[in-house]
Amino acid sequence: MATITRTRVQNKAAAGRFALGRLKTGERNKTEQAYENFLTMLQRAGQVVWFKFEGVKLRLADNTFYTPDYAVMLTNGQMEMHEVKGFWQDDARAKIKIAAELYPFRFLAAKPKSKKDGGGWEIEVFE
Repeated sequence: MATITRTRVQNKAAAGRFALGRLKTGERNKTEQAYENFLTMLQRAGQVVWFKFEGVKLRLADNTFYTPDYAVMLTNGQMEMHEVKGFWQDDARAKIKIAAELYPFRFLAAKPKSKKDGGGWEIEVFE
């Protein structure tokens, strides 16, 4: 049974539905790069002062960490942690909820909207 499941996972990955593992530290996927372009636009518009990809690592518990995709500083000095998701997988949603309870930052998740829905980003706030 485990072999069948693994084969299905490999077939879905081969079909481009999801990756078999994370990129190297510091490398962005296409969705993360598109979001970085969006943050750059906000920076040029004067809404964002600074941002860093994988710039912060937060301890949630012993041997449990959460690294948001982007640490972002707004012009008013508020720090936000932004997670970019095409879809939620595994324990990612749980980790961002726990981090929002433990740390004094604003946590956001950004999901790309389809072109037929006008494009842009759907934002979910975790408080």
